[in-house]
Amino acid sequence: MYPIKFENLYYKKIWGGRDLESFRANLPEGNIGESWDVACHENGTSIVANGRFKGTSFDKLIASNGEEILGKKYEDRKFPLLVKLINSNDNLSVQVHPRDEYARVKENSFGKTEAWYVVDVKEGAELIVGTNGCTKEEFIAAIKSNTVEDCLNRIKVKKGDGFIINSGLVHAIGAGLIIAEIQQNSDITYRVYDYGRPREIHVEKSLDVIDFSLKPEKLAEDYKEGQGYKFTALCKNQYFSIDKCVVDTSYSNSTNGDNFVILTVVEGSGKVTGNSYTETIEKGDSILLPASLGNYTIEGKLEVLITNPL
Repeated sequence: MYPIKFENLYYKKIWGGRDLESFRANLPEGNIGESWDVACHENGTSIVANGRFKGTSFDKLIASNGEEILGKKYEDRKFPLLVKLINSNDNLSVQVHPRDEYARVKENSFGKTEAWYVVDVKEGAELIVGTNGCTKEEFIAAIKSNTVEDCLNRIKVKKGDGFIINSGLVHAIGAGLIIAEIQQNSDITYRVYDYGRPREIHVEKSLDVIDFSLKPEKLAEDYKEGQGYKFTALCKNQYFSIDKCVVDTSYSNSTNGDNFVILTVVEGSGKVTGNSYTETIEKGDSILLPASLGNYTIEGKLEVLITNPL
């Protein structure tokens, strides 16, 4: 096995932009809001872009090499994660995602807990993470009076900031951001407010699933120095963990056969090397390290998010 790169799946959005062009040369025309970079979902399935599996769809690769790719833990299971980049040239809708139980009954889907990492940011850009402490009754009244924005918790952000967005938490990405989003393998979003845009609103379902007790949870940073790198755990929940490695020269680790690993480069460039392979990686790339890969080394000057499924 070898590190697997995928073709970028681009999606036009009314709030999208062109900022991914700052580190990618393959953007199609239009306002691109999302790039799905590791995906195995009915709304978008990745195609392998490198090596002997080049041109193979991810679902077919899992069907033929499931244990090698995903690991013993995920035999006969669906791929559990979705990794994307989001570029917001305008505000996204104020929204919420359901938990597993609700999504299974109402949507025949996984729920959606996700993590955000700010890759690039324009001055003054904000995220909405949770409410300002309002009650459900106050929020309902705000929906009726079109004053939802008064109920929202706004946070000005800088490059490198990040948050866990648990299912049930009201949230929105503001204009002027590139976000790396790592999430459960779900495409379920309930819009509760959309700034007057003529799109479907899901008020009833939103109110079913919003948890007004949830508070913002910022990604932690507590770096430990290694030889040629520094490393920190960012977050861990029941679905995935994310660590961050700032590589100055090199960082080595291995997959253990139980789980795959996803690397997402948020700054810089370098390569992943191992037994009989070398794959270049640069800002914006996500690359899947199969469970059966074994030892690998990241070399270069770069910052990498390391995602493990749980």
